[in-house]
Amino acid sequence: MKIQERTGAGNNRSATSAHPAMGERLPTPPRERKPALAALAVLLILVGALGATMLVLRAGDRIEVVKVTSDIQAGESVGDHVTSVLVADDPSIHYVLWKQREGLKSFKAKSPIYEGTVVIGDMFAKRATIPAGKASVGVSLKEGQYPAGIKSGDTVAVYRVGTSGSSGSRGSSSSSSSSSSSADDALIVDRAKVSYVQGQKDSTISSTNLPVTLIVDSGQAASVADAASAGQVALVIVPGN
Repeated sequence: MKIQERTGAGNNRSATSAHPAMGERLPTPPRERKPALAALAVLLILVGALGATMLVLRAGDRIEVVKVTSDIQAGESVGDHVTSVLVADDPSIHYVLWKQREGLKSFKAKSPIYEGTVVIGDMFAKRATIPAGKASVGVSLKEGQYPAGIKSGDTVAVYRVGTSGSSGSRGSSSSSSSSSSSADDALIVDRAKVSYVQGQKDSTISSTNLPVTLIVDSGQAASVADAASAGQVALVIVPGN
């Protein structure tokens, strides 16, 4: 009987093992909650969303303004050489709004404005301004007295061309003929700036003459005007354009 009791006691000890079975998880302690970090994360998300919204609203705050499509010389109007472009609104910049383009045509450029420039009101004045020491002279030219394709902004030489150099008497000496030709075809201005050339759209009366306005030194204006009144002015484009 004692032997059987010992065996039964041994069996009881093996039935209840102190180690967990293979594959069973140990109990984990409860996680510590951090509400402050969760609140901070939510706040950062809200700030980011607000910033993105402001950027979208700012990008949509644009205005339609005037941009020139070709070079505009000093003293010229923009005419029809304009297009519209959208820019960010900035009260510190005096943009010319697209809806103001018709009124802009009555103003003159103070200085050259180059193609692709977004213009502002400070670039224009009601009247064309002439630099100090310069004068504006108008000439009317026949075909052959100006080069084809002459345009505003070109630099030209102004010559006085006579009509008697090639029609002198046959008995005149070659020296007198050369002297007459030299006197008739005299250089008046070596460098003048073309500020205006009348185009076909500007002409209201059909004429074979081409009106051109030149900017010359004040001391040369009288000579150019005198030759122009006699119809003896010819223009030649020179380097510097």
